[in-house]
Amino acid sequence: MELEKNIELTAAELSQVWGAYMNASISTCVLSYFLEKVEDEAIHTVLQDAQTLTQSQLSKLTSFFKDENKPVPIGFTDEDVNLDAPRLFSDNFFLQYVKQMGMLGMGAYTASVSMATREDIYQFFSEGLREFNELHEQSLSISISKGLHSSPPTVPTQREVDFVKKQSFLTGWLGERRPLTALEIANLYSNIERNSFGAATLTGFYQVARSKEVTEFIQRGIKIAKKHVNVFSTVLSNGDVPAPMGSDSMVTDSNEIAPFSDKLMLFHVSGMITLGIGFYGISISSNMRRDLVTHYTRLSGEILLYSEDGSNILIDNGWLEEPPRMVDRDELAKSKNARNGSQ
Repeated sequence: MELEKNIELTAAELSQVWGAYMNASISTCVLSYFLEKVEDEAIHTVLQDAQTLTQSQLSKLTSFFKDENKPVPIGFTDEDVNLDAPRLFSDNFFLQYVKQMGMLGMGAYTASVSMATREDIYQFFSEGLREFNELHEQSLSISISKGLHSSPPTVPTQREVDFVKKQSFLTGWLGERRPLTALEIANLYSNIERNSFGAATLTGFYQVARSKEVTEFIQRGIKIAKKHVNVFSTVLSNGDVPAPMGSDSMVTDSNEIAPFSDKLMLFHVSGMITLGIGFYGISISSNMRRDLVTHYTRLSGEILLYSEDGSNILIDNGWLEEPPRMVDRDELAKSKNARNGSQ
């Protein structure tokens, strides 16, 4: 099958290119600061590889906008990062950040490939998928070699294949709860790890945020993340499954000079919320115990409300860049009538 060439970007392709640009833009700023502070040689290497990747992608994405005669997003610039600010996070945090970046990049670019029909867009996201895969493998390998990787628990191997015989397999609130399935354990474990890392990220941001509004919003996010960790950890503990442990040692005591602008930190928090909602949705679709579905649904509602409050802060400060959208026909008509009326 031959892909389309020299056609206008579809709405799906444009949305993915815009989202990839914003992510590469913020990653470039964050990684530039990490590279100024990292001490470990191996972690410095993976950070440099990550920065090279994001800068290359940013250049290609910029070309897509210019070639299509569409405005290049503002995103984030040197004004949003202070390379001279004191160290806010540990080298271990830098490494885990890149590992998460690789994992999330693979997920995002897989979706983008599936929506692409134009040859150059398809090839860009296909190549990016491979590069994020390599970045994740590299950071994972370093994490394992340094004893910093927390592997999900194993489950005893069943002696034979079995089938579900009772509807009680689906229950969870009342009566006897069946043991967690391997997939349910995997989802709980991953959501604990993401929330724990999110809490560490927010803790660092909380220490250096400038405005009271952003500081209070981030503080609220820390409480939510820790609450979710406790809920999921309790489920694992009740099922005799060990839960991963978070660590506050990834954040220093720096609290005077912020390495990032409030705009960047708030946008970063909003991105983590969006990802969390998506992962909870995946968890709901792949769990069969009712109490787990109820937990994920309730906690998703909580972070949706939190996300809306964050968006309002971004809007109030003029920080929320509008993504590509369909033209507003009513707005065009009103604009035309206003011009005619002034003549």
